[in-house]
Parts: sequence; structure tokens; C-alpha cells
Amino acid sequence: MAERAFDLTRPPEQALLDDCVHCGMCLETCPTYSLWGEEMDSPRGRIVLMGAGLEQGSELSAPMVRHFDNCLGCMACVTACPSGVRYDRLIEDTRAQVERGFPRSRAERLFRRLLFETFPHPERLRLLAAPLALGRRMGLDRALAESTMLERFPRLRSLIRLAPRTPLRESLRRLPERTAPRAASRGRVGLLQGCVQRVFFDRVNRATVAVLAAEGYEVLAPAEPRCCGALGLHAGVDDEARELAKRTIEAFENCELLVTNAAGCGSAIKDYRHLLRDDPQWADRAAALSARTRDVSELLAADEPVAPRHPLPLRVAYHDACHLAHAQGVRSEPRELLRSIPELELAEPEGWEICCGSAGVYNLLEPEPAAELGRRKAELLLATGARTVAAGNPGCALQIAAHADALGRPIQVLHPIELVAMSIAGTTPNEGGAANGVP
Repeated sequence: MAERAFDLTRPPEQALLDDCVHCGMCLETCPTYSLWGEEMDSPRGRIVLMGAGLEQGSELSAPMVRHFDNCLGCMACVTACPSGVRYDRLIEDTRAQVERGFPRSRAERLFRRLLFETFPHPERLRLLAAPLALGRRMGLDRALAESTMLERFPRLRSLIRLAPRTPLRESLRRLPERTAPRAASRGRVGLLQGCVQRVFFDRVNRATVAVLAAEGYEVLAPAEPRCCGALGLHAGVDDEARELAKRTIEAFENCELLVTNAAGCGSAIKDYRHLLRDDPQWADRAAALSARTRDVSELLAADEPVAPRHPLPLRVAYHDACHLAHAQGVRSEPRELLRSIPELELAEPEGWEICCGSAGVYNLLEPEPAAELGRRKAELLLATGARTVAAGNPGCALQIAAHADALGRPIQVLHPIELVAMSIAGTTPNEGGAANGVP
């Protein structure tokens, strides 16, 4: 039998490929097509390549892999597609094929391994917190980011420019594993702490717990799992993603609901049913947890609030994180949450459907196109006149802040739940920083 590009382990499904009628409705929302106008760097072009990879005698060639690597996995095409093509499932299965079957260079393998041996490991990230804080204090981060020395090393420059500026004490804090409700009980929920989220965005987790408790929820936030597997799933690191998914299922399957506050994490967990579809011991458990997972904005928007909101006189631009708006279809709920805050003015930027260029670790693997997308997104958000942006994903927050800063127009990026926590506490972002009012 002739060989083909894709192996028999969960290849992209022909039936899903056949759903695409190549109408082109996805083109205007595809970030890479908007950058280059190249058909093979559009969703329908990549679908043609996926179909070719299933044919006998096909080869997983470097040009084919380049087009798959260029994809941000933002899923804007899923929202735009009138035929309901599940490009999200197709690209995830394809990327796993690439990581198993394509012989990347040694340097490329090492860099990717470095990322996945670091970011999904909170304790390893905490070890980096002290040198990052010291570098900021000495001004090394800005000096290196602005230096021409790194022009030949765009990935390293991107790492430095995007490094979180989280205070050391915040990076080292631990979230209580149980928080009692502070109003009439509405039930018990689990909270995924996340990997990057718990170390560099602890304030978001604390704001989430504070708001949920104020609204009557008992919150369980176990230290394990260390990661839900989202970064690996979206980059094709299939085996690790599947193992982390199982650990997440074990940790939360006794909770009434699992709450997420990072768009990429929520998207991954809601996709567990697909990820583990061929595992008879886990498929049903995966589907059950997927069905019980809610973004925090979904949960809170479903019921009338019980905790009083105080005025928060701010103009806030809302940024749609791709894995919230497109992958999860959660668009109205974060806006409803923000509009529940008295005196908060919500601004809607143009081009909401186009990715900011963060896309998991895309801005580290493909820094040049990511930087151009980041610049465009920052300009559109700044054009609203707002100086505060609400974004429901840590990668988006880092990307937007870095590129607004590069434009010489720094902007504050907060999670919507932080603004709700401030409104409940009666504080503002200008009174001691973003975490003010969060216990």
C-alpha cells in the first residue's frame, strides 16, 4: 500500500473536509489571508491541503507544513462559515499529524520543547518570576527589547517584549483551594487555576473567586491539574494534551460546573469530547465535563446578580478573545457582564473578529506575523478612545499591552471579571492598581 502524508491515528476526518464548499466566506476573517492574500494560507486552502494529505502517495512536505504552521488557530473561520465547517477539529488533528510525522530541524524541536517544558508547568514559571522581576527593576527588559542586538533573533525579542510584568509577590501567591459563599448558596463550582494564569495573572483568579463567592457560589480551586492541556492541544502536542485532559477530568468531575476564566483553557476543555473521542475509558467522562464547563461570564450572565455593583466611571474597549468568541461562541455574555456595572461605558472596536496575534504560543513561534497583527489590534483598540481594555485571555492581555506600549500609547488591559470585582468592592483601577479591591 502506498504511503500517505497522514498516519491512521486520528487524521482529519474526510466527512468534515467535505463540509467545505469553498465559498470564500472565511477569507475576510482569516488573519494570515489578510496579511498575505495567499490562498493556501486561508482556511479553505488549508482544507485542500488536508484533503491532499489523506490521499495515497501524498507527502508531508515542508511547504505543506509551513501553511499549517502559519495558521493561528483563531477559529474566526468557524464563526464566518455558513456551512458549519468544523475547522477547529480539523486543524487540531492536522497539527498532531505534523508533530508526529514531520522531521523538524533540531533547533526548531529544541525551541518548541523549551516552550512546552516551561509554560504548562506553574512551578517552573514561578522559578522564572524572580529573575524577571530583577530584570525589570534593572531596566534590562526594555533595554533588550529596544536593542538592535536582537534583530537577528526575533523569537528571543518576542519573548522579552511579551514577558509579564507581574509583581514577584503576586507570582508566588497561592489561591485557597476552597472559598465559602458570601451570599445565599447557589451551588458549588470548580475553578481551573491554569498554568500561566495562576502565576502571572493571580489577580484574575482572585477576582474570579471574589465575585463568585459574592454571588453565592462555593468555589473549589484545586492546585492540580497543573495545566488543562490547551497549549499542547492547540499546537499539536497531542499525547501531553490527552494526559493533562484526563487529570483535569479527574479533578473536576464531581463539581456541578467547572468555571474557566482563560479563553484558551475553556475552549480546550469544551473540546475534550473530541480530543478523547477514541478512548473508551475516557470518552464519556470527557464529554460530560465538556458539557459542564462554563466561562465565568457565561455563568454570571445566566442569573441576576445578587451582589450590589458600585459605579465605575470608565470607558472600556472590549476585546473578543478568539477562543472565547469563535471557539466557544461566547460573545454577548462578557458584554452583558460589563454593562451591569453602573457608569461603565463600553466601546466596540472595529475588526473585533480578527485575532490579535497571540494565539497560544503563536507569537513566540511566528513573531513577525504575530507582531503585525498585534500592532493592528492595538491601533483599533486605541482608536476607540478608551484607555482600558477588557480581555478574557492572558495571552491577549500580554499581546495587546506590549504592542500598545510599542506604539508609545500604553493601555491598561484587565479581565472583565476584574472590573466586576472592583465594582462590587467599590474601587477603581486608579486606586492602587488592577488588583485593588480583590482579596
